[in-house]
Amino acid sequence: MRHFLIALTMAAAFPVTVMGQEAASSLPETAQAVAQTAEPRPATIFVRLQTSDGPIVLELEEERAPQTVSAFLKNVDGKRYDGGNFYRALNMAEDFGLIQGGIAPLKPGQKLPPTIPHEPTSQTGLVHRTGTISMARAEPGSARTDFFITVGNMSSLDAHPDQPGDNLGFAAFGKVVEGMDVVLKIMRSPISPTLGEKEGMKGQMLAAPVIILSARRSLPPKAAPTEAGPGAAEPAAAPMVRP
Repeated sequence: MRHFLIALTMAAAFPVTVMGQEAASSLPETAQAVAQTAEPRPATIFVRLQTSDGPIVLELEEERAPQTVSAFLKNVDGKRYDGGNFYRALNMAEDFGLIQGGIAPLKPGQKLPPTIPHEPTSQTGLVHRTGTISMARAEPGSARTDFFITVGNMSSLDAHPDQPGDNLGFAAFGKVVEGMDVVLKIMRSPISPTLGEKEGMKGQMLAAPVIILSARRSLPPKAAPTEAGPGAAEPAAAPMVRP
């Protein structure tokens, strides 16, 4: 059983030696103080999804979203995503949409993992923007294995405690640090004209799902991780997406 997402909507060149002790000591005292007292960066861990369209490297917020990341890593370590796929793509506007994927079909006798306690963005401090990975769900606390990656700034998927109804949003738990080109390729892939009709998702299912060949913990990328670009701004009224 899958849980489906409901969306509301050049610089001057300096010799390397310039950046040594001498340069640092020339900084204003206040700037040095700020640098020394800055809080350490929250702990993260990396996972590489090797897909049939290319690799996607994720940086997961194990400190800020511990329960969600822990559950996702259990599925990674258990190789549940091996043979899974990206099966759904919403290409709602230029550089605005998402892709959704999940685990491989269950083998005889294999059970779904337990549900994951919901960690809303109002608790984790994370937000849905280009490259965010988040858990798909029906009701809060019903997420298990399926996840989605966003393209564009989707604040409508964040928690909004001041709003009526289901205002807890989706559980963001990391971001893409390499492979957004792959994400965009998947999002722009051909859509089946018939799949998803019974589930109310006609026009959202990929004609040929993109296979997740493997999902493994990995070392940080050699280059410093770069946050995905801002992407498209959220439309004033994002299309309603209903499972």
